[in-house]
Amino acid sequence: MKEVLMVIYLLVALGLVGLILIQQGKGADMGASFGAGASGTLFGSAGSGNFLTRTTAILAIAFFTLSLVIGNMSAHHVKQETNIMGPDVEQTQQSETKIPD
Repeated sequence: MKEVLMVIYLLVALGLVGLILIQQGKGADMGASFGAGASGTLFGSAGSGNFLTRTTAILAIAFFTLSLVIGNMSAHHVKQETNIMGPDVEQTQQSETKIPD
């Protein structure tokens, strides 16, 4: 389960980086106002900004959620290992301290 989440986490991170790099800054709007031909694009004159912004927000939420889930799973995994090792160590120490009659 953890491996599947890690693969999804990696894909979401790569998608998030890609979408952030595709987006244009605030200064790029000036060229579109003087007739740069943005209305003939795939998403229309303002559609790509909204689409990319919403997709980036969804991927960011997924990234943070997966980070919390994987971190929580890792913390519980460490707790279980310490609990498993704890009683075994105590039992071996108790059996070594017993003196046979």
